[in-house]
Amino acid sequence: RLLKAQKSIHPDDPRGFGHWSMAEMHEEMSTVFAAFRWVSFVFGGLALFAGVIGIMNIMLITIKERTRELGVRRALGATPANIVVQIMVETLTLTVLAGLLGGILGVFALEALDTYLVSAEDNGIFRHPHVTLDVLLTALTTMTVLGAFAGVLPALRALRVQPVEALRT
Repeated sequence: RLLKAQKSIHPDDPRGFGHWSMAEMHEEMSTVFAAFRWVSFVFGGLALFAGVIGIMNIMLITIKERTRELGVRRALGATPANIVVQIMVETLTLTVLAGLLGGILGVFALEALDTYLVSAEDNGIFRHPHVTLDVLLTALTTMTVLGAFAGVLPALRALRVQPVEALRT
């Protein structure tokens, strides 16, 4: 009030003098970034889930198209365990390759974004976007584990192929 009186500012004018608290700003920004991390986590999880569902569908279609081959293998003495191992190895190979490709493309996309931000002379908080190795490894590990679960249904479908029926088709 004293400063407002000395500077001829009306005492009820809230714009006359203000204050800015670094602690309040830090708390607000921390909340914003926590929400951003949570949304990123949810969308990343949904993307991983969609990828795993896609891999499972690809493997189910592959099993359907390879009915004759699976029947011949069973007729020649392949055990159910051999069939399951084959399907699981194929599923996990596809999953890991897709995960690696997605990680590489994601890193290149972030590098392109960084190049754009540097050329735009953006000095804001989104300068130098990056993804850490532990995030990439966590995503790849999660996708591999989910890929193993996604391989179970196709493997079970492959086990239901009867050699005699498969050879008739």
